[in-house]
Amino acid sequence: MSADYLFAGVSAEVADDAKVLLISVAARMAGMHPQTLRQYDRLGLVQPARTPGGGRRYSIRDVALLREVQRLSQDDGVNLAGIKRIIELESTIYELQQRLAQAEAELARAQARLAELESLGYARRDLLPTRQQTTTALVVWRPRDQR
Repeated sequence: MSADYLFAGVSAEVADDAKVLLISVAARMAGMHPQTLRQYDRLGLVQPARTPGGGRRYSIRDVALLREVQRLSQDDGVNLAGIKRIIELESTIYELQQRLAQAEAELARAQARLAELESLGYARRDLLPTRQQTTTALVVWRPRDQR
């Protein structure tokens, strides 16, 4: 995903996960003090990229996460340790959803290929999956004594 932004009168498209925002800009966008962002970084809640000089760079996605941390803390009364755990679990869920989507896409491709082969006249019983077995077994061969 990406978003359009206006910088100094010039329109720019920036990916949501591009780490381009200075800490002051990210703090202003999130409605927080920059020191709060530094604290959240130390706690591992929101982890910005670092410049070679050590400056923090945030993404649009980071700003959305900062807002969510603030909402959970202020509106729902969740402590920072709980928020960190929620973020970790949501990240795990997202990764698993991505893996599931990949597996479903692979299954759909396999089913389409199977249907294609069946339309060419191959019976399903003739279409056995083959697995390429690679082995790391070592076979030692010694010639027989030739007496």
